[in-house]
Amino acid sequence: MSNVKYTVAVIGGGVIGGMISRELTRYGVKIVILEKGNDVALGASKANSGIVHGGYDPEPNTLKAKLNTLGVEKLFKAASELNVPIKRNGSLVCAFSEEEKAHLDLLYKRGFENGITALEIIDGDKARELEENLSESVVAALWVKNAGIVCPYELTVASIGNAMDNGAELITDFEVVGINKDGVFEIVSADGRKVFADYVVNCAGAYSGKIASLVGDDSIEIIPRAGEYLLLDKAEGGRVKHTIFQVPTKDGKGILVSPTVDGNLLTGPTASVVASPDNKETTADGMNKVNTLALKSVPTVNFRNVITSFTGVRASNKGGDFVIGESAACKNFINVAAIDSPGLTCCVSIAEYVMDVLKGVGLKLELSADFNGTRNDPHFFRKMNDDEKNDFIKSNPTYGRIVCRCEGISEGEMRYAVKTNPPASDLDGVKRRTRAGMGRCQGGFCSPTVMKLIAEERGIGKEQVTKNGGGSYIVTEKL
Repeated sequence: MSNVKYTVAVIGGGVIGGMISRELTRYGVKIVILEKGNDVALGASKANSGIVHGGYDPEPNTLKAKLNTLGVEKLFKAASELNVPIKRNGSLVCAFSEEEKAHLDLLYKRGFENGITALEIIDGDKARELEENLSESVVAALWVKNAGIVCPYELTVASIGNAMDNGAELITDFEVVGINKDGVFEIVSADGRKVFADYVVNCAGAYSGKIASLVGDDSIEIIPRAGEYLLLDKAEGGRVKHTIFQVPTKDGKGILVSPTVDGNLLTGPTASVVASPDNKETTADGMNKVNTLALKSVPTVNFRNVITSFTGVRASNKGGDFVIGESAACKNFINVAAIDSPGLTCCVSIAEYVMDVLKGVGLKLELSADFNGTRNDPHFFRKMNDDEKNDFIKSNPTYGRIVCRCEGISEGEMRYAVKTNPPASDLDGVKRRTRAGMGRCQGGFCSPTVMKLIAEERGIGKEQVTKNGGGSYIVTEKL
């Protein structure tokens, strides 16, 4: 590794780093993605709402507003190319008083100033025609027709996988602790490994301020903001069709009630400042807040159908806008920081914006004739009809053995997840790629078999298989 020099090193294996890496390979650039975890999509990219925001919320004339407006259709296009689940379901921002209704007018005008025309303010009765389970207390709503939902971790896996298919290298378990520059950047990991590159793109999410400080840039002050969620079983998935918001506050867009692309119901998030991005605990107070405010919007949600809870940490900053550009402290070091909501929506437009930044600091970018921006559908088997499945199983018998009964995931799909770019190395990695373990039993029945398949594909013992890397071993020895 120490003898290899890359043109660009991208620090951070989240959705922003993934889309930037994919975009760089469009130009045939020799790049490396450095991720401190043992897999991609381990930060905010695995624990967020998965909402494609319409563009009414950002303050006009900010980078957020510009990239949100550009980003919606670009994201739908990229997700289609990458075979990532995405759906244009629209959203409703609900007002419960005349004061809140006046705020809808502000959001409507802001949306139009941002260039969003797929907006309409409707009264409570019209909103309940669209959503029969909506609260009778809703007096008006902003109907955002271009909004949608997407699977954030599958988008991350697919974008990085597509970058790797086009020549990018991914190095995991690479926690950056030092960056030296003497003509080129020398990037040092906690275990002493080194990578060399001409340019560095800092996409380290909640740790982007820490990474910037390694080159003497102390201008980025990240405020880690935790958001707690409750995910409900598919029995609740049809409770609403749109994403249901409440009028936003200074702390964010508030508690939502939304279907997911996979048929579950998602409620949350809270918004509380935490001491560290590592603070991902769920709390009784947080879950009670999600429960109470979700029921304010949709009183019929049955929280007895909650199957899991989780917390994601967003990288906010005092300025409230994205921070994207060359560091004033270090030439050819590009910060892509404070990417909180609507960062997921903007991931493709951010990637294109970063290309312009890199061009501006001297990187020559010419489109590669060899770039392939499409990706095979990892879920092709479940989309077949019964006859097609039977024919496929004849030559691929592992697809005929269902391992995860809650989600109907076969052995063949799991083995494929361990082998394809970027390969899954643990139980949670297989879960993010296939949904095995995401059903009602949360892996209670299928986990032993998934462990066995991972061990076989990787050529290791089952006692070496982890849940999510590090020391999260599941078994210690054979009895």
